[in-house]
Amino acid sequence: MIRFENISKQNSHRILFLETSAALNRGEKVGLVGPNGTGKTTLFRMITGEESPDTGQVAIEKQVSIGYFNQDVGEMSGRSAVAEVMDGAGPVSTVAAELASLEAAMCDPDRADDMDAIIERYGEVQARFEELGGYELEGRAREVLAGLSFSQEMMEADVGALSGGWKMRVALGRILLMRPDAMLLDEPSNHLDIESLIWLEEFLKGYEGALLMTSHDREFLNRIVTKIVEIDGGSLTTYSGDYAFYERQRALNEKQQQAQFERQQAMLAKELKFIERFKARASHAAQVQSRVKKLDKIERFEPPRRRQIVSFDFPPAPRSGEDVAVLKNVHKGYGQRAIYQGLDLIIRRKERWCVMGVNGAGKSTLLKLVARATEPDAGTVAVGASVRMGYFSQHAMELLDGERTVFESLEDSFPQANQGSLRALAGCFGFSGDDVEKKCRVLSGGEKARLVMALMLFNPPNFLVLDEPTNHLDLDTKQMLIMALAAYEGTMLFVSHDRHFLAALSNRVLELTPEGVHQYSGGYMEYVARTGHEAPGLRS
Repeated sequence: MIRFENISKQNSHRILFLETSAALNRGEKVGLVGPNGTGKTTLFRMITGEESPDTGQVAIEKQVSIGYFNQDVGEMSGRSAVAEVMDGAGPVSTVAAELASLEAAMCDPDRADDMDAIIERYGEVQARFEELGGYELEGRAREVLAGLSFSQEMMEADVGALSGGWKMRVALGRILLMRPDAMLLDEPSNHLDIESLIWLEEFLKGYEGALLMTSHDREFLNRIVTKIVEIDGGSLTTYSGDYAFYERQRALNEKQQQAQFERQQAMLAKELKFIERFKARASHAAQVQSRVKKLDKIERFEPPRRRQIVSFDFPPAPRSGEDVAVLKNVHKGYGQRAIYQGLDLIIRRKERWCVMGVNGAGKSTLLKLVARATEPDAGTVAVGASVRMGYFSQHAMELLDGERTVFESLEDSFPQANQGSLRALAGCFGFSGDDVEKKCRVLSGGEKARLVMALMLFNPPNFLVLDEPTNHLDLDTKQMLIMALAAYEGTMLFVSHDRHFLAALSNRVLELTPEGVHQYSGGYMEYVARTGHEAPGLRS
């Protein structure tokens, strides 16, 4: 359906693709992976025609419809979310617009002279609208928006009033309703809660077209894709399997390539030693020449290209008391809306609480209460003896000074630290070389998140309060954070929509539901086994 044939592409001085090929066939569900900056978005843009390869070609079968979702959703305002989603439904949306225009014309007394022609045209357009399934379109649009966690009120409201994250859901809904022959989804799992993610998984599993997508959510990839295309070092490499298979296969390939390289290096060293030893002896001249010619003809194996994966080891944090945080009879609300009414919770040393709940259930509010970023309306929140807290929130990223560089931000926070240790810290969080001289205002969301974590973890707290710490992080950085936190000996209270993160790190679950607050001993996987659902909003 879509083929990349010997494509090469250079961006400024950087080679993204070098005479490489791959294909997306009918009905395939393919995950596109690779480090940031390797060209994933460029590949999408070459399919849509927004960019062209320098050499080679992108071949697309005739009359294949393509829907492309990316993070740049543009301006949206003046229409309801339902109307905006319906507008993306291909030819039927054009017909719907004409139908609405004709209905308005029929009610316009100034058009009375044209009424016969208008009515005749209305009949033609109405028949076409019905043929295209237009009357079911609004119902399908509402179903898609409901799956993406929109309430009925939000569906009807002006899309311009929505936050950026909700506008992205509207843009995604447009593509899903369109059901094109091929769907290109660039990070569709960003900004989605678990309930929406699971709905989207089921939708995409049932989608019969070809799917090419990127995602920083490994569980999401594992459940949908059956093929992985990796971009690395200018090449496109195809793996038949899900993301977990790709990881295993890639590690095996690297191991085999390293062994092959080492065997060849040992053989070359042996041959060169023989040549060096006997090159001055006439009696061995023929043998020496033969071996020199042999070495000239050998195709040299390369060592595997190893990705630079960030790693971070927590320095030991001071020990806290046994009761890290105690909430007693806490009431909290906003306006007429009550969030908590009489909440009791004790967080003890080394416990790792993950907080589950639908949008608006009060997850971030709980973390703010514990971090003293907001006060309860009634009741008490007490932090225990010797507790040193580190609080990560999306708001923390907005507080970075845009005019300071990455390194200056670290120096400002730790004036007593030497430059070497600060550079090592920056390197752990993916800021190497000239990256430390970037001003904070030009950092991506992921870079800002990494910098805030570096600032928080240099002098490690013994109680981490983390509100969506994996938002904006790529798969490799997310894995680094999971490995570092798995070895962390302090206490944690966190919110995350990443099921891999939840499963790897939690040993307690706090579930917020309209019926009340439920506490579960055991981690996220035990919670799923006991309740039979992956998130509170999926209760039957």
